[in-house]
Amino acid sequence: MRIGEVSRLTGVSTRLLRYYEEQGLLNPARSAGGYREYAEADTVRVRQIRSLLAAGLSTRVIAEILPCATGPLPALEACPTLLATLRGELADLDTRIDELTRSRQALARYLATAHAPTHEYAA
Repeated sequence: MRIGEVSRLTGVSTRLLRYYEEQGLLNPARSAGGYREYAEADTVRVRQIRSLLAAGLSTRVIAEILPCATGPLPALEACPTLLATLRGELADLDTRIDELTRSRQALARYLATAHAPTHEYAA
């Protein structure tokens, strides 16, 4: 099937499908005329990519773990680097959450101690 049909079936724009190809996440065949030809399995692959992106993974990490993915959700099989990669990503998320929590607390303190400006204008 052509890129437009994959876009329609998955709800992913043709621009994003091309980007996924550039990132090595999709590898459609090419017709004699140079058109991308996608297999049915590519629609599942696109759903896998979208699900992994929604989990906060980068396309670099997704490219690394995508061979471990099965089904559209996807389910992940324990490939050699999968667990270490996911543990590292989870640790990075925890660090970012801690940093954001500290930032939020600091902003809340500033807000709590801020005074509305008083303007006295002489008429």
